[in-house]
Amino acid sequence: MEKEKTNVALSSVIAAIFLTSFKLIVGLVTGSLGILSEALHSGLDLVAALITYISVRISDKPPDKEHNYGHGKIENLSAFLETILLLITCIWIIYEAISRLISGKVHIEVTFWSYVVVISSILIDFTRARALSRVAKKYNSQALEADALHFSTDIWSSVVVLIGLIVSNFGFYYADSIAALAVAMIVIFISIKLGRKAIDVLLDKAPSSLYVKIETAMKQIKEISQFHDIKIRTSGAFTFVEVNIHVDAGLSIQEAHEISHKAEKEILKIVEKCEIHIHTEPEEEK
Repeated sequence: MEKEKTNVALSSVIAAIFLTSFKLIVGLVTGSLGILSEALHSGLDLVAALITYISVRISDKPPDKEHNYGHGKIENLSAFLETILLLITCIWIIYEAISRLISGKVHIEVTFWSYVVVISSILIDFTRARALSRVAKKYNSQALEADALHFSTDIWSSVVVLIGLIVSNFGFYYADSIAALAVAMIVIFISIKLGRKAIDVLLDKAPSSLYVKIETAMKQIKEISQFHDIKIRTSGAFTFVEVNIHVDAGLSIQEAHEISHKAEKEILKIVEKCEIHIHTEPEEEK
């Protein structure tokens, strides 16, 4: 598991290095703010990809004396840091685009390489986003999911820049700065969504949909007379679940244990990578 996550994260680092360098060179040669903003965005993707690579290498380490619940939250912290980096980039893009629009210094040189770098970016980003998303879903990795969102954002922002270049080719140079603003808006939207999810996990917010599923599963076990105090927290790819169940007071310890084991199996059907603590109590006679 760790090897597949590490490999896909490393390949994203390599892709980000290539895209950042390519966009930066073409952006400086043509003077295109759209491409330069894309270069900065890809540069940020490179930092994010490096953070992701480091986090996935650490997150799957087993619990130790100092980290009793494992190292999974390094992935959530990684996603939060990526959000901050994205928002900082957006501030620069918006400032530069508005400055150019106000000053009127919007002329750019649209060349063959302008189109090559943007189209190449779209193809590479599409490939990386699919690979990262597949592995993220497979291992429930928020760090890889965040990286996939970065590359997915690049796809849409590159499409916007491509449109800006095409329009600029017909003499409407303001389109490049407008395209840069559109890129910033897309990135801000994705950043807020990603940041909110990371903060929820860091603050141990219980996933409401998962709570309902576990509650439904407990109701299906006829040996459980009642249950309460369901607690859920996530840490990277892992989920921790606690629940109190009540069983017939006349049951033996072994029988009560088998019921709690049955409850564990039902929860594991809902969440694969899950550590479960079930407290079994005797049902009081009325």
